Amino acid sequence: MITVSIDPIIFSIGHFDLRWYSVIVMLAIGVAFWLVVKEAVRKGFLKDSIYDLAIWVVGGGMIGARLFHVIDHWPDVFSKDPGRIFAIWEGGLAIWGGIVGGLITLAIIAWRKHWNLARLLDAFAPGVVLGQAIGRIACIVTGDSVGKPTEGPFGLAYTSPEAMVPKLGVFYTPTPIYEIFLNGAIFVILWRLRKAQLRDGALFLVYLTLYSIGRFFITFMSSYREFAFGLNQAQVVSLIGLAIGIPLLLRMVFIQKRAQL
Repeated sequence: MITVSIDPIIFSIGHFDLRWYSVIVMLAIGVAFWLVVKEAVRKGFLKDSIYDLAIWVVGGGMIGARLFHVIDHWPDVFSKDPGRIFAIWEGGLAIWGGIVGGLITLAIIAWRKHWNLARLLDAFAPGVVLGQAIGRIACIVTGDSVGKPTEGPFGLAYTSPEAMVPKLGVFYTPTPIYEIFLNGAIFVILWRLRKAQLRDGALFLVYLTLYSIGRFFITFMSSYREFAFGLNQAQVVSLIGLAIGIPLLLRMVFIQKRAQL
């Protein structure tokens, strides 16, 4: 059992607070950005074009991440204080929302510029999942997205009044830590597969399928409210991800095997 005593606020100047959440999320975006550019150039895209594209994708991802979080917490948080909708520096970015928002942005730009979307997705996948792993460190520091209360053997309790947990001093299931391990493992798999002779889009589908499976089961330990069919929002989106990823991935494997005959 671990007690987290870090103050989520690094320092304050007047009404401005510099929070660990913001710093770590920016670090995660920076690392993901760097790796995406590196992989995209290796796949034949122009560096300057990817710089411009990545900026738009980050923006779309941030909007999607915040939108999904606001929808999920509208009844208990944002309906009572709508002014907090835009306070993303406090925490509250839904990973699935970031993926969906970034994917929609990427698809629109690729369509307008006549780029190979599947190849672009493969270039983005390793950097995105590594960024997800780093970003979850912010959740550990702030107490954002921790799971249900637990009596052990592994839990996180918080002492700072700025922590985003229901109650201080209570140990919660460390779901962000589990996601760091999940995302780290997926990154290792993608990194080893990235130079294999796979069809365009296969690497992204591997990422989508593995992350959907892992996230679906991890969020059984979360404290997210029910969204639909007895499942929380992350689980519903995970099932949608599996419904898309598995059939397309199997189809690619089938086509590749037929081509080798």
